[in-house]
Amino acid sequence: MVIIRLARGGAKKRPFFNMVVADSRHRRDGRFIERVGFYNPRATGGEEALRIELERIKYWQSQGAQLTSTVIRLMKQSGVAQKEVIANS
Repeated sequence: MVIIRLARGGAKKRPFFNMVVADSRHRRDGRFIERVGFYNPRATGGEEALRIELERIKYWQSQGAQLTSTVIRLMKQSGVAQKEVIANS
């Protein structure tokens, strides 16, 4: 199954997450198909904390990809989520 989830990066105590499309059988930080955004929980000042490519997420959902609960929460929190994107998950 294809899943849209977060893959952790960054340094110790400085997390950075890539939002990726991956096969659910691969490890969290392992091989992925496509990067569709990022989340930086430690963003300060003028740094961008969250970027989501909605068109690519819609495409992957149309191909059968599922969103994880964390990705759904981030999309709702950011306000960029459209009802059809979250309703399909």
